[in-house]
Amino acid sequence: MKRREFLKTAGVGLAASAAVAAPAIAQSSPEIKWRLTSSFPKSLDTLWGSSETFAKYVSEATDGKFQVSTFAAGEIVPGLQALDAVGAGTVEMCHTAAYYYVGKDPTFPLFCAVPFGLNTRQQNAWFYDGGAQKLMDEFTKKFNVVSLLGGNTGCQMGGWFRKEIKEVADLNGLKMRIAGLAGNVMAKLGVVPQQLAGGDIYPALEKGTVDAAEWVGPYDDEKLGFQKVAPFYYYPGWWEGGTTQHFMFNIPKWEELPKNYKAIVTAAIPLFARKGFAGTTTRELAETA
Repeated sequence: MKRREFLKTAGVGLAASAAVAAPAIAQSSPEIKWRLTSSFPKSLDTLWGSSETFAKYVSEATDGKFQVSTFAAGEIVPGLQALDAVGAGTVEMCHTAAYYYVGKDPTFPLFCAVPFGLNTRQQNAWFYDGGAQKLMDEFTKKFNVVSLLGGNTGCQMGGWFRKEIKEVADLNGLKMRIAGLAGNVMAKLGVVPQQLAGGDIYPALEKGTVDAAEWVGPYDDEKLGFQKVAPFYYYPGWWEGGTTQHFMFNIPKWEELPKNYKAIVTAAIPLFARKGFAGTTTRELAETA
């Protein structure tokens, strides 16, 4: 075969190969746009910041093909309705704390935080090596969501109080913002538990709608300004020894993702919860990002 004819034939073959390969590559990396609703306000650069960091890494890993737009609590739905929005398909995913939904089913707090329960390292060990992930997925199927770990605050504080607490009797009739099963325990002591999203706590404390509130710890609490309206701060928060957050996904939308995108999402999330960070607070994780 003459050299010129050989090169011409080879060129046609390469072009044909490229024509076949290009659609396959494009098909495996489609352009996808999701919305993420958070249960946290933008003023919390750690908790809210986790969603932004997650979205950034997913976009970078897919060359911008998979875009996740993040929305703070109240921008699409209120913070305590994030699970409902994902289950209904209003949004594709959320970042939230499972114990917010104790009113739907008291099982939810078990995967987040319970009084005198697991610390951060124990929570992560339970999810990664003790079967908690499988248990949670089986449980949340009826809410049309699947979940992946989305960070841990570590041990929390006992909360801010408008008046000093000197004895157990001072708790009787006290209206307190407190989440999950902890409210049931405090109710035994006479407290009237209230479930409020983070962004709603300050005005409730300021107006006296609640007399006390627990949130996370000094860094996050001061971001929300609680010290300005409730001067008494107590420790420890025995009801939250290691509070786990979750990224929750609408099941049909999750199943529609290409395998490589699922792998990227699963790899991006452990920045906040992988074994190497077990016991690390959300703030420390944000600083390492």
